[in-house]
Amino acid sequence: MARAVPPAEPLPEELPRVLLWRWRRNPLRRRADLAQAWIATGLFLAVLAGIPTAMFLAGDTAYHHYDRTARHQTATRHTLPAVLVRDAPRHPEPGSYEAEKARYPVTVRFTDPHGRSRTARAYVRPSLPAGSIVRVWVDAGGEITDAPLTAEQVRNHSMGWALVAALTVPLIGATAYGYANHRLERHNLAQWDKAWARTAPHWTISP
Repeated sequence: MARAVPPAEPLPEELPRVLLWRWRRNPLRRRADLAQAWIATGLFLAVLAGIPTAMFLAGDTAYHHYDRTARHQTATRHTLPAVLVRDAPRHPEPGSYEAEKARYPVTVRFTDPHGRSRTARAYVRPSLPAGSIVRVWVDAGGEITDAPLTAEQVRNHSMGWALVAALTVPLIGATAYGYANHRLERHNLAQWDKAWARTAPHWTISP
C-alpha cells in the first residue's frame, strides 16, 4: 500500500522573507541588490508624497487658468438674437431624452455688436422652423462662439488636470525604477563577466 504524501508546508509565513530578501544579510546578496531595495523604497515614498502635492499644484494652476479664461470670456462674449434662415432638421426620436439634448447646425442671420448684418452657422434645437428666433453667443469680433465657461466647468477641468497629475506621478516613479533597475542589471552583468574572466582559467582543462 502506497504511503500517503504528507501535505505541503504552508508558504504565507515565508513570503515576507522572500519579498524582503534584499534587506537581509546573506552571502548571495550584492551591493547592487541593496541599492535596488533602497531605490525602490525611496521611489515608493516619493510617489506617496508626490501624488497629493502634484494634484494640488496641477489642480490649483488649472483652476486659476480656467477661472481667468472664464472671466475673460464673460467680459468679451455676448448673447444676441438670431433668426433661422431655414428649418432645423427633425430628430429621429421626437420627444425623447436624446432629442432634448440634440443640437443641429443651421444657418442663422443676426446683427453683430458693430451693427453689421451677418450669417453664420449655429447649433439649435431640432425641428425649429425657419424664422424662429434663437439666442447665440458672439465674441468681440462678432463671430459666433461658445458660451463662457461656467463655474462647474472650471471645477471639472481643474479636477481633470488634478487626476492626470495623480496618474502621472506613479508612471514617472515606475519609469525611474525601470531605468535604475536596467542600469543595475547591466552593472551586475559586467561584474559577472569580470568575475568569470578571473575564474575561467581555473576551470579550463589543458589538452
